[in-house]
Amino acid sequence: MRIVLAILIGIHGIIHLFGFLKAFGISEFNAISQPISKTSGIVWLLTSVLFVIITILLIAQANHWWIIGIVGIILSQFLIINNWSDAKFGTILNLVILVSAIIAYSSFSFQKKMSDERARMFENSNIINKKMLSEQMTSDLPAIVQKWLSNSGMIDNEAIFNVYLEQDLQMLMKPEQKDWSNAKAKQYFTIDPPAFNWSVSLKMNPVVSVVGRDKFENGQGEMTIKLFSVFSIANAKNDEKVNQATLQRYLAEIAWFPSAALSDYITWEAMEGPSAKATMEFNGTKGSGVFHFDEQGNFKKFVAMRYKDIKDVEPTEWTVTATKTELRNGIKIPVELKADWKLDNADWTWLKLKIVDIKYNIDKLPVANR
Repeated sequence: MRIVLAILIGIHGIIHLFGFLKAFGISEFNAISQPISKTSGIVWLLTSVLFVIITILLIAQANHWWIIGIVGIILSQFLIINNWSDAKFGTILNLVILVSAIIAYSSFSFQKKMSDERARMFENSNIINKKMLSEQMTSDLPAIVQKWLSNSGMIDNEAIFNVYLEQDLQMLMKPEQKDWSNAKAKQYFTIDPPAFNWSVSLKMNPVVSVVGRDKFENGQGEMTIKLFSVFSIANAKNDEKVNQATLQRYLAEIAWFPSAALSDYITWEAMEGPSAKATMEFNGTKGSGVFHFDEQGNFKKFVAMRYKDIKDVEPTEWTVTATKTELRNGIKIPVELKADWKLDNADWTWLKLKIVDIKYNIDKLPVANR
């Protein structure tokens, strides 16, 4: 779509160039029957140059092309109005460019908002003095949780105080959906205080795109989904169900940074078999779930009663299952997982996730990924 738009804008720019050529007698431009003054011809040339620049920026995938685009549209429409009888159909192209510019601006604004949120989240987090974990520090935990921390490689390793990761996703938006939608996501975590900021970009088809952002911060959750980065499909916040659901998500995802199991806001209770119940409480929000491991202490799954929708009266059983485990940055973590909701008639596997990159204890946000 970007290339198609670039071609349309390039053609639009060439057409404006002919207005300049006619004004200076270099070439006839019969599409405009009225004479064009040299002053007006300069405006035609300037507009043409702006559209050429926009075309180049689009091809180069620059995200700020919409700034010049708005200026170009204003000048172009001014010329079209002055030559309305001959040039009125150029308004259609300007409307196409305007809609594209609005979408591009909305995407920029959405990304800027997330960048600011993530920067603030990292600035407000505490570094855990880069302390090394020891077996003695885990002695109060259930035996299977101790085994998990040891097996994962956290013992005699540096405690994790922040995380950055990238994910490849396959998603089913509804239980009846047959074809998986592919998406890419980025996520940031801090451990003290507990917080995450997750963004996803999903292509429903070659034309329709959806972006989303989930976050948990200060004990409160927020979930946002937007069509074309413009139209809100969902915006759930300031709700106890959302707060608890995002807290439980954070709790499940400590499987990627096991040292968070030692955090003061998480308490553990041994269960039958190689499993333990974790209860997390922070800033007035509380939730729990059960971690299941194998006999060696590898994370297998997390099960919780969780609200899947703000309209739900009762929570639904939610399971996150590890399907592949690998060593990343010296820590053994699940790198491929699936998430299921237990519905009345069947289990709904709605998400398949693969970790493509993960970094621990970064000093600052990656500039290119903010």
